[in-house]
Amino acid sequence: MIRRAALVHDLGRLGVSNAIWDKPEPLSAGDWERVRLHPYLSERMLTSCSALAGIAPIAGQHHERLDGSGYPGRLSGDAISVGGRVLGAADAYRARLEERPHRPAADPAEAAALLREEARRGRLDGDVVEAVLRADGHRARRRRPWPAGLTAREVEILRLVARGLSHKEIAARLVISRKTASNHVERIYAKIGANNRAMAALFAVKHGLVDET
Repeated sequence: MIRRAALVHDLGRLGVSNAIWDKPEPLSAGDWERVRLHPYLSERMLTSCSALAGIAPIAGQHHERLDGSGYPGRLSGDAISVGGRVLGAADAYRARLEERPHRPAADPAEAAALLREEARRGRLDGDVVEAVLRADGHRARRRRPWPAGLTAREVEILRLVARGLSHKEIAARLVISRKTASNHVERIYAKIGANNRAMAALFAVKHGLVDET
């Protein structure tokens, strides 16, 4: 299903003018609004064909990101399917290997580093990123298993929560939006079974994620 979705995931690009795709300078706000529509258009096109309708949701999620910063639906966390996560990581990696009118192509090592940075920032699934890179011949990295299924990014945010930082302060520290920080904290609380900062801090200390002092 993922392979088939990958073959047709960018059909929606047909709904965006080539004048935008071929633009050598930064895109305007209006241009970006059109670009952000193309996964939605892909999904609509595939849904209209009964033989391809089953892969439409996967294709439509290839630009969604775990922290809610993607498009077109600004989905986050578990709302993004495993197929969507795989296709998103593979698409992001492949895109960096290709030359674009506004930037040169990256070499495989640079593309891998960029993809891992996206995982570190909580935008892409870290396990999926390593699987995609391994499939392209990169040496796999061992990932430390965090408690309660937390990602490395979530652990980073949990440490800041345990130290008393507000959502606004966390957002400033990590250079993300306040809404994104809040979404991360909500998912962390759900995973660790906490409903307040004190419980979250206790969990962090109990699992050795922060210094007890």
